[in-house]
Amino acid sequence: MPDYSIEDVTTIGRSPISPRALNDKLWGVLSHSVVARVRVESCDRETGEYRVVLQGTLDLEPPEIGTKP
Repeated sequence: MPDYSIEDVTTIGRSPISPRALNDKLWGVLSHSVVARVRVESCDRETGEYRVVLQGTLDLEPPEIGTKP
């Protein structure tokens, strides 16, 4: 899609990043994906620390004329 590119995905791993900025970046990835899945690798109930893996495929085709993005 024209307002999101594969290069934008690489910016997610930059740190430091606020939870709000990360939320916005992840929403961009998810909303421009044709396939998305998540795997929870760990979740520590004592410390609250967690690890998740997001995997998917971005829609790299521009939308057809006359359709909503």
